[in-house]
Amino acid sequence: MKKKLGLFFSTALIVGSMLAGCDNGSKETSSEELVLKDGKYDPEITLTIAKQLDENAGKYKEGESLNDNVMTRWGKENLGINVKTTLLGGDAGNYNTKLRLALTGSEDLPDVFPVYDKQLISDLIESGRVKDITEDIETYMPDRLKEIYKQFPNTFNPVVEDGKVYGMAISPNLTEGEVILIRQDWLDKLNLKAPTNLEEFENVIKAFTTQDPDGNGKDDTYGFTFSGKDSYNTGWVSDPVMIFSAFTGKNLPGQWNEENGELTYGSIADGTKDALATLNDWYKKGYLNKELATQGAWDAITPFTEGKAGIIIGRPWLYGSVKDVEANIDGAKVKPYATIQGKNGEPTYQSGQENDGYFMFNGDTNKMEAFFLYYDKLYDAAFGTGDFKYGYAEDYDYDIVNGEVVFDPKKFDPPMDEAQMVGKMSFTKNTPSVDGPGKSFYDVVNGAKADTGMLMKAEAADEPTKEGYAISYENQDVLLPSVFNGAPTKTMESNWEQLSTMERETFTKIIYGNLPITAYDQFVKDWNEKGGEQITKEVNEWYTNANISEVMPKMGLE
Repeated sequence: MKKKLGLFFSTALIVGSMLAGCDNGSKETSSEELVLKDGKYDPEITLTIAKQLDENAGKYKEGESLNDNVMTRWGKENLGINVKTTLLGGDAGNYNTKLRLALTGSEDLPDVFPVYDKQLISDLIESGRVKDITEDIETYMPDRLKEIYKQFPNTFNPVVEDGKVYGMAISPNLTEGEVILIRQDWLDKLNLKAPTNLEEFENVIKAFTTQDPDGNGKDDTYGFTFSGKDSYNTGWVSDPVMIFSAFTGKNLPGQWNEENGELTYGSIADGTKDALATLNDWYKKGYLNKELATQGAWDAITPFTEGKAGIIIGRPWLYGSVKDVEANIDGAKVKPYATIQGKNGEPTYQSGQENDGYFMFNGDTNKMEAFFLYYDKLYDAAFGTGDFKYGYAEDYDYDIVNGEVVFDPKKFDPPMDEAQMVGKMSFTKNTPSVDGPGKSFYDVVNGAKADTGMLMKAEAADEPTKEGYAISYENQDVLLPSVFNGAPTKTMESNWEQLSTMERETFTKIIYGNLPITAYDQFVKDWNEKGGEQITKEVNEWYTNANISEVMPKMGLE
């Protein structure tokens, strides 16, 4: 009988000795004896890391903690590697501040640390305190990882300088795209079909607003909830970018696109004015979330889960966060659909993400072989190999009950309220994936036998989640990573914050009706005059010179 573990999560974060600077990673690095025999270090070594917590990280079973949990114990027992967090940050700003303190020398840089800010990447390279890993990649990166990194050469752009490579993308993979989640019961009640173009989309959100789809006799529903608080291109949930793309094609707000060899900024592209005019019209008619400019992307989910809004757009896993509406409202049913076609009959496009941050390394570390050994093992969960064929840990992110592998935590023995996010306990913020925008789900939906961990996990998902990922995979050509992924240019450093604030405020005021639609023309003029034109020149200079082909062979990635 397998060992039963505690069911209660401890959400208390162990700070104190686990916060930045509590251990000296670089000094410890130089004194340790590194003896790797049969895939395990003996004596055990310590690999120090930094970590930015998110909403799922830092939740441990009773008796476990940041530096003592199922993953840290696995590393010690199987690889002889003690992964120890010595720099811990909260949100993005707090984490960046701690890294900057380490950069100035007041704190120690760990052996390996993720960086999510392009300016900070540039500053770290300029500091001379991070390691050139060009030869380390060639020497120590396992072949299966090299095959992955060969597919994403542009991810090296931010970390290459003077022909040297100072970091690497974290788990490069074209992530899943967004789908439309619709109250199917509302469509059925009003005898409507899911929209496939802008006209049909408007008809649906109008009906959801004016025809009492919930049948309570009150004027308390509306069509479409999204967030415009931080961006009109969120890239993950509560996203309105589809409406802009219906008019602008591949030119998305807040993103750089290549046209005829030149990079252009999507927010000043032709068609943006028409998109804003449409959103303003819908806002006046009550079809949209009235608090769209003050609610963040996650908060904008609430009107949908409360049964007030009929449509929300986000990545397929969003269904898991909104399905409470089906439990709380009798007859409610949510179904995913592909995003609509644009005005010209072509698809609408959305932001594509190829990686979430970069690994960088202490310039003094001699633990690169250990890093790649551990990092490669994390990919066993993606490939369905080694110790992680079904997941990272039985009783944590999967269980085996009566000989059957189960992924629903409520079916675990004993049951759990939610599965542990074990992948977040290592030094990646998200579990490494080779599934692209949802291949395993697509395969399962189309009849593939679930005979691997990834396929089993996909098969075990809720039907709307499976359908959403299959839609994402089928429509992956609409995913557009930003062509500009380098460090901020000189003028960006001084002017971009002001330009971005002006953009958000202008767009919001136009949608709210506080500015006329003609204000967009003045915005474009001001954007160019206040630094945008110069930034465009600098971005194109970067694009001309951003040739990483010379470093790929040096890393053995040709």
